[in-house]
Parts: sequence; C-alpha cells; structure tokens
Amino acid sequence: MTGTSSQSIFQVRLGWGGAGLEGLAAAPVVVIVDAIGTADDLVARAVALPHRPVVFAGSLRNATATAKAAYDVQIDSGDRTAINLVLVGDDGCFAVEDYLAAGAISDALTQLGIDHSAPDVAVAAEGFRALTRALTHLLSASASGLALAEAGRRADVKAAAALDAETEATRVDA
Repeated sequence: MTGTSSQSIFQVRLGWGGAGLEGLAAAPVVVIVDAIGTADDLVARAVALPHRPVVFAGSLRNATATAKAAYDVQIDSGDRTAINLVLVGDDGCFAVEDYLAAGAISDALTQLGIDHSAPDVAVAAEGFRALTRALTHLLSASASGLALAEAGRRADVKAAAALDAETEATRVDA
C-alpha cells in the first residue's frame, strides 16, 4: 500500500494480516491484535521489520494494558508516536473478535489522549463501545468461537472475551 492506504497521516492506524503489517506506514509501535488464538507468525514478522518497532501482542484480555504500554513508548520518546494495530484475522480475513479487540485498544488509547485515528480505527472503537456488554456472546458466536467450541474449547473462547483480565501488556522482543 502506498499513499493514502498507508494511513500515514494518522497516529493510530489499522490493517489486516501480513498485507496490513507491510502496507501501513512504518510506526515505532506495532500491536498485533489476536483475540482468540496465537499470532506467532505475524508477531515474528513484526519483530523482524527493518525499522525495529516496539511490538506488543494485544487482545481483549490486555487491551488497556497494551494501550498504556504504547502510550508509555510515546512518553519515553518525547514525541508523538504512531501506532499500527494489525489484526491477525482468520487466515488473513476479517475476524469480528480481532476487530472488537482493536476497538478496545483504540478506546483505551483515546482515554489516554491518543486519538488522531484513521477512520478504520474509529469504526472499530465505536463498534467496541456499542457492543462491550455483548463481548462474550459475540466471541462465542464468531466463526473462530464456533470452531473452538466444536473442538471442545468453549472455555478458551469465554476466557478470550474477559476484557482487561490481564494487567500487563505483552511486549515481544526479537
């Protein structure tokens, strides 16, 4: 992606999968967002980016802690810091649970004063705000949630919907 699709004019940006990771303008902070599951491949790709961003693994469970950690990077730098939210998705496709998690992280960033967000981020945040009370249902009814429940992992889905159950951000280093 180049030009406007890189979202370079915004402080908080949103992209999907590997294309989003590589297509968004370079940012000092990259948050790989995965509400249910593991994002090892995309996290490794983020850590290996040539500009060496600070990389966090974000979810609903650590949304506020992740936002605070990204904010702390900005404070430490002494300058406005761009943040790329990169959603893992389901095989690189839209996954409602990751979109809601990105919205939760964005909402927490806004409460910290980081709110110059791309329209994609604003839509995710507003969706999260409106649907916060339905997180458990939405995750369990999502394609990923249904697949995990079918595999006997319903408890994992319920745990993934526990907003801010973790108070520490997950920073990933090389």
